[in-house]
Amino acid sequence: MKKQKKDKRRRSTQQLMGIQKITDYCITTDAGDLVFYVIKPTNISVLPAGAVSAKIRALQNTLSAQAGVELLAMNSRESFNATCLFYHDRMQEEKNPAIRELLEQDRAFLDEKQVQMTLAREFYLAVRLKNEKPDTAYTLLSTIETKFRDNGFTTRRAGKEDLKRLLAIYFEQNTTTERFEDYDGQRFLEVV
Repeated sequence: MKKQKKDKRRRSTQQLMGIQKITDYCITTDAGDLVFYVIKPTNISVLPAGAVSAKIRALQNTLSAQAGVELLAMNSRESFNATCLFYHDRMQEEKNPAIRELLEQDRAFLDEKQVQMTLAREFYLAVRLKNEKPDTAYTLLSTIETKFRDNGFTTRRAGKEDLKRLLAIYFEQNTTTERFEDYDGQRFLEVV
């Protein structure tokens, strides 16, 4: 029993999540490979209602035509909601009008930044491959990518850095790191 607990504590984060490795094009798990595509979102706020409806139908048709494709939508930027609430509460408590005015300016600035970043969403397609032969997998993945492009969506297969960022956002909500390490502490190792 003690040995099992000790072994469990020594397991890496990847092992705890069931990830065997992150390659240049997929995440290899105990249940098969996960291949991700990054879909660049369209700014629908500038499109007329008919064009928005057409985009939605195109996405529905594309997704329904491919079995086993999953869609993920994640915020890829930080949220300032808690900070804005802090400024609001702090303004209610503040007696000095000059300080209240500064707090209001800060809150307004954060509101403006939040609006600017509303389009900072990332959309991913996840395709699960279980024991697929390489040529079959390649054909399937190329077909999916082609269908999305044919229906007017900008898409590309996620690379290793994209996959690490996706995992960091999904599990840790880390949106600030520029480059992710393959191993904890990798940046501290000296290359000789």
